[in-house]
Amino acid sequence: MKTKAVRLYGKNDLRLEAFELPKIKDDEILAKVISDSICMSSYKAAQQGADHKRVPKDVATNPIIIGHEFCGELVEVGAKWEGQFKAGDKFAIQPAMNHPDNVYAAPGYSFPHIGGAATYIVIPAKVMERGCLLPYTGEAFYFGSLGEPMSCIVGGFNVNYHYVKPGSYEHAMGIVAGGNMALLAGVGPMGLGAIDFALHGPRQPGRLVVTDIDPARLARAASIYTVEEAKRCGVELVYLNTSGVADVVAELMKLSGGKGYNDVYVFAPVPAVVEQGDAILGYDGCLNFFAGPTDPAFAAKFNFYNVHYNLTHVAGNSGGTTEDLIEALEVMAAGKVNPSAMITHVGGLDAVIDTTLHLPKIPGGKKLIYTQISMPLTAIADFEKLGADNCVFAGLAKIVAAHNNLWCAEAEKFLLANAACI
Repeated sequence: MKTKAVRLYGKNDLRLEAFELPKIKDDEILAKVISDSICMSSYKAAQQGADHKRVPKDVATNPIIIGHEFCGELVEVGAKWEGQFKAGDKFAIQPAMNHPDNVYAAPGYSFPHIGGAATYIVIPAKVMERGCLLPYTGEAFYFGSLGEPMSCIVGGFNVNYHYVKPGSYEHAMGIVAGGNMALLAGVGPMGLGAIDFALHGPRQPGRLVVTDIDPARLARAASIYTVEEAKRCGVELVYLNTSGVADVVAELMKLSGGKGYNDVYVFAPVPAVVEQGDAILGYDGCLNFFAGPTDPAFAAKFNFYNVHYNLTHVAGNSGGTTEDLIEALEVMAAGKVNPSAMITHVGGLDAVIDTTLHLPKIPGGKKLIYTQISMPLTAIADFEKLGADNCVFAGLAKIVAAHNNLWCAEAEKFLLANAACI
């Protein structure tokens, strides 16, 4: 089976190539990739090359396929797995394998024949043995792609912890139900997903404060997740533009009722934001450093006086567990959480290299790639303008307009059926 894929050879060395996949073994599966969303982690892998913890040292001579947020259909199932899977099944992948042979190894970073930026892939035995191939029953493929980033959010909510009661060393996992929660720099794609999960997930805070310095991004978030909707969910939702606030910590403390926050999430690897988060923690407050820094030496100050007297603490998670991904897929399939707000751009396989290498400079949220088509990376906001000269974009503009200008299953189906006309 011939595939077309974007492969990493070294620092900033990505190549779109066609090559022959090996015939699958009895413990492997051949699959067709339909959608892949581009993650900042792929940008970091491209920047660092063999210096990245998940990228093999010999990547220059044994390149890997990038992309780890992907969804598609199974094509051929090896004999070992015929009782569990069949050709035609939709699938999602949990890239965080935590394999005992190499805890860093992951699809999209470490393997020559599996990654999201490809038309066809071979799912190896290591992925299968760890239970990282997951059935996906949703209508839209992009939901399956966004299952992985949503699983990171689910994991972020699950990994926080608090004392069961004062004077006890026993901890309870998860956010404080009915408590104060702050999402700092929280209207990027992952922050939007966190707002959604905070409002519609299994456990809600009583008060949710979301900050950023970009008024346009804050306005978009507020139009998607409204204060009124939050109220119906039992949550007091406040959006705060901190760019015009003289004393951010004082304002955030005021919004908490002076008590501080039980759960604080930091969505930007910026020391000042981390230190803001530390300063607003309440008693037994947990700061979750969610943002993954590019700089391996990234550091920020933390108040250890409060660690001692107020029992404040830090958590973090690099990806979700398989259980987190299962939960993410379930809440999306049930219609409780809709990750569509994360997506601001759509493109084809030919857009992957340029998008990945310049990802921090491209405004907006998630960049969704459909690997079976050719299409330049295109902002959803530009569909209407482009539709003046192209009937496909005109059709897409009409569809998303009916869905609050968000990507949707109908738009995906229309694009896949008509992409050849772009």
